[in-house]
Amino acid sequence: MSSTTSSFPERIELAGEGLVLRDWTEGDVTAMPELFDHPDIAYWTPIVSPFDEAASHARLDRARQLRAEGTAVLLAITVDGGAPLGEVMLRRSPEGMEIGYAVGPAHRGQGLAARAVRVMAAYAFEQLAAEQVILELEAENAASVAVATKAGFTLLDVPLITGTEKGRPFALQTWGLDRP
Repeated sequence: MSSTTSSFPERIELAGEGLVLRDWTEGDVTAMPELFDHPDIAYWTPIVSPFDEAASHARLDRARQLRAEGTAVLLAITVDGGAPLGEVMLRRSPEGMEIGYAVGPAHRGQGLAARAVRVMAAYAFEQLAAEQVILELEAENAASVAVATKAGFTLLDVPLITGTEKGRPFALQTWGLDRP
């Protein structure tokens, strides 16, 4: 197995920027709908909608499966290792190491996403030897563009990624951050 397809560690906990990014647990299942069952998340992300307790269990199972396959790691964004406030994902894709994120509506405006992205990018650079990490987002998603900018990413001169998700067309820009 090459280093680009090796599995992720069984447990991950990352601390930095006033955050603790940790594995999702069964105890988080009841908190997940409050974070993910929101029109903004339904519109801008591939997260299922409506997002109920059954979706929480399915997401937890999928996170464990993706980790075991070495494809992606999904971590809860917390300030102290306790209550989840959102999620940050690191995924191996053909384009490189991609980061995704979602913050619950009640927890927005605190810089959680930008901080979580920077912590996850540092993990990708330091532990996985990534040369670059990317964000794929829609230009019309002003909040995500702000996160990309605050986290130090720059818009890359690459073709848009187009497709259809949940019955609506999308065009994703690719933003990149190079290894420091």
